[in-house]
Amino acid sequence: MKVRPARRSEAGALTELALASKGHWGYDDAFLASCRDELTMYPADIECRRTTVAEEDGRVLGFTTLDGAPPEGALGMMFVAPDALGRGIGRLLFEHTVAEARRLGFVRLTIDADPNAEPFYLAMGAVRIGATLSGSIPGRELPLLEYDVTSR
Repeated sequence: MKVRPARRSEAGALTELALASKGHWGYDDAFLASCRDELTMYPADIECRRTTVAEEDGRVLGFTTLDGAPPEGALGMMFVAPDALGRGIGRLLFEHTVAEARRLGFVRLTIDADPNAEPFYLAMGAVRIGATLSGSIPGRELPLLEYDVTSR
């Protein structure tokens, strides 16, 4: 498994990976269509969102983005391919992103988590600080989490 910066040419594939990962939780096609804009990665996003991928044998199995500017930012996106869940890829990407955030001078990251992903982030050491409105589904609230980058 290799962690590396994403390439601009991978934006479309990362979008599809994000939608497939979101779909793993049983969301229907209408829900996923509503999320498409919010989950779309554009080539211009790759560098400015500090996009990182986990790759094995030439296949991207997951990705994450580190958004914002120090001292406070966000774990903007983090998705793992459904057939690669449970292999430690999420942990690998999370730990890599936190280390990069620390190196860049971040002290705090927020995470607008899918409710199904909240237990993972809590296990990583994030704490729930509230809720935030979904950017895709009117009236839907998402867990708002915080991770103290300086804690580890």
